[in-house]
Amino acid sequence: MSGKNMIFILGPTATGKTRIAALAAHDINAEIISADSRQVYQKMDIGTGKDIGDYVVKGFSVPVHLIDIVKAGFKYSIYDFQNDFRKAQKEITERGKKVIVCGGSGLHLETALGLYTLEEAPEDQQFRHEASTMSHDELVQILVKLTKLHNTTDITDRNRLIRAIEVAKASHFVNKTEDTEQKISKANKNLIFGIKMPREIIRQRISTRLQLRLNEGMIDEVEGLLKNDLKPEDIIYYGLEYKYITLYLIGEIDYNQMYEKLNTAIHQFAKRQMTWFRRMEKKGIKIQWLDGMNEPEKIALQITDIVGRTNYIS
Repeated sequence: MSGKNMIFILGPTATGKTRIAALAAHDINAEIISADSRQVYQKMDIGTGKDIGDYVVKGFSVPVHLIDIVKAGFKYSIYDFQNDFRKAQKEITERGKKVIVCGGSGLHLETALGLYTLEEAPEDQQFRHEASTMSHDELVQILVKLTKLHNTTDITDRNRLIRAIEVAKASHFVNKTEDTEQKISKANKNLIFGIKMPREIIRQRISTRLQLRLNEGMIDEVEGLLKNDLKPEDIIYYGLEYKYITLYLIGEIDYNQMYEKLNTAIHQFAKRQMTWFRRMEKKGIKIQWLDGMNEPEKIALQITDIVGRTNYIS
């Protein structure tokens, strides 16, 4: 494998990817690039699960990129991610380090794998006028036809959905079979690991983690964003924790409704993530699944052993 190839660690939410990536990165002198759609935002720490402490291994902070790079309220697109990812990858490899990509956002992972290329997408005012007369379902169908993808994070909010369509319309998706096969072949030169757990265990971990984050001040975090001149709709745009806690804070739902709706939404999100990963495999992407029920140290050792056997770090 060439030095430009990367190690990917993916999986649904609450499977401990971050800690595993940090342990593996420490062992092979790598740096991490986050492939998360929301951890790019500053002052959105608890709700996005940055877990900065997980990057500290034996007293050393493993370098991580694409976290805390834009202010909350900014609409960070997949095009922005593509550009920032390429820049981070280049800088890391120029330092002679290996790259570990860690995350659960399917579209970001596929972008990092180079399965398609995106072009800059300016706001399309004519389309936005047309979209104002369309239903949410009609807009979803437009996005699905444009991308042949199901980025469920983008379809939960109308403004985000419209923006996703603009990005998709400006993108160059290559549909020729031979081109697709070439991209899949190139993507598979990376080492791609998936962390798997029984669904019921993931459900338990999600519920436990949600309660912990609420206890740690997640509501205060969202309240702080509202006090920082962000409009409720700006925060709702980010979905999941930020959507339901904002609805609670502005009085549209009570605490119990917030908790139940959010808990259910995160469970559904984890299920959609696994659906996305299975779709990646159907396309031909080779994911080596590792048992997430093992200790993070053991899983990281499995990864570094495989890395070593493939002469990746030679």
